[in-house]
Amino acid sequence: MYKAQLRWQTVFILLALAMTWGANMAFIKFAAREVAPLFMAGLRSLVATVFIFLYMRWRGIPVFPSAVITGHGAVVGMLFAAEFALIYVGLQYTLASRTYLLVYTAPFFAALGAHFFLKDDRLNWWKGTGLVVAFAGVALLFVRKLGPSTSGSLKGDFMALVAGALWAATTLYIKRYLTGQTRPLQAVFFQLFFSFPLLLGLSFLTESPLMSGFSMLTGISLFYQCIIVAFLSYLVWFVLVSRYPVSIMHAFSFFTPVFGVFFSGILILGETIGSNLIMALILVSLGMLLVNYHPAAK
Repeated sequence: MYKAQLRWQTVFILLALAMTWGANMAFIKFAAREVAPLFMAGLRSLVATVFIFLYMRWRGIPVFPSAVITGHGAVVGMLFAAEFALIYVGLQYTLASRTYLLVYTAPFFAALGAHFFLKDDRLNWWKGTGLVVAFAGVALLFVRKLGPSTSGSLKGDFMALVAGALWAATTLYIKRYLTGQTRPLQAVFFQLFFSFPLLLGLSFLTESPLMSGFSMLTGISLFYQCIIVAFLSYLVWFVLVSRYPVSIMHAFSFFTPVFGVFFSGILILGETIGSNLIMALILVSLGMLLVNYHPAAK
């Protein structure tokens, strides 16, 4: 049994995660000047896997507890790899703004999947309204940058939409088959360990050159992606996933693009804070209040 409503400490942690993932957009842009995208994603999983493996051995935590659990872990890794492969390949056909918006349909898929496949995580009127309001806030950030639809962009749009569904599916699968059977650290390890061969393999087949240089800024960017995001933030995320409903957890990911626009545009490019960013933050915050609202039972 897990808690159905978030405490303020958990909300603070989720906001910190959203900030961390939002800032990751900027670091990816920095490293992408010298590192191919899929190679970067595979390298991130590989480096984080090594650190997690060493930490698990130091703590005496079994890496592969059983054949059944390892099999579920392989599924998680393949879902994770497919998600990022679709995002990076899809970006070749459609705009980044459209990709971002479609990937963040994930909370809808997560809430719908949790309603049918998980116990005690039902979709209700409050959650549904909150998700719509929060998504409207995210859409407001990109509405002027979506551009017209073409036959080519529709292909990339579909890939981004499937990537969002896969993100939700990964969380749902972990919640159903690994939560309670493994430690959160093992779930993180499975996701990264089984994903890096697929990502690197796809990179070797489709990308050239893999690296065109390696500046200090690229090194800092890769450190942030590998250690801060793939190791530490994913570990915190899976600890929370094991304790709280998937629908509520995924809903807070709507803050990620808001913080991403803030870090990428305001802090890095020096743009001013526009009314759309303020309104987006208000709508996402209101949506999260509705998602986390539980009226007293009569």
